[in-house]
Amino acid sequence: MKFLKDENFYVDADSAEDTGEPTIVLENRVSDLQQQLVATPADRDPRGRADLLLELAHALLRLEKNAEAWAPAREAFDLFIAASAWEGAIQACDVMFAADQPESLAALGQGVWLSVSFPVDPELTVAMLEHIVEDTPDDSQGAAVAAVVAHYIVDMRAAEGKQRENLLFYTNRLLATVARRLGNVQDQQTFDQWFQRLELDDPAKFLPRLRNVVDVLVQESWWLDRAVLQARMAVN
Repeated sequence: MKFLKDENFYVDADSAEDTGEPTIVLENRVSDLQQQLVATPADRDPRGRADLLLELAHALLRLEKNAEAWAPAREAFDLFIAASAWEGAIQACDVMFAADQPESLAALGQGVWLSVSFPVDPELTVAMLEHIVEDTPDDSQGAAVAAVVAHYIVDMRAAEGKQRENLLFYTNRLLATVARRLGNVQDQQTFDQWFQRLELDDPAKFLPRLRNVVDVLVQESWWLDRAVLQARMAVN
């Protein structure tokens, strides 16, 4: 796994020390990336610039320069969206959420919307939805909705094999954790009752509820046109 925290998803690291990289190495990498960006204007190589910006944002975040990480991640997001590079755009949203800035919740909402709407790596979708699970108050059902959507996406998208087994195990555990937290669920029978009571057994009900959660996160701060992107995907 490369995105989930069980495998040290590095966007969630608190500092350079957590990644095992000396600060001086990261500072030198930041300087090098900044020089490369000067030589990589968006009109010449937009995708290459986006990749550099995302790497810069990651490095700044690991240096705990959260406010500085926001701008390159935000620019990378726009470039990735223009190129229909959905995974890059989602990772940029993840950096912006981790940067803990005024619009970080809006970034999370848009990253979740992209990760559920487009056929990206299901592990990345789970990682984004887990942020909602962790940040949702105990008296809200948003965590349960995010957890069940994570499980649903893995079941629908993950190819047969070890990754699928690992992800299904992970999302089952995530659902169990939410059930204990929200419903004080301690056994299978109680879990089944809780699951049905919250209507988590019907995608036609829990997927619209996730859209409501996303709308609450983003409010009026959408940086993308959802209808246009969905039409673009349909054409492609």
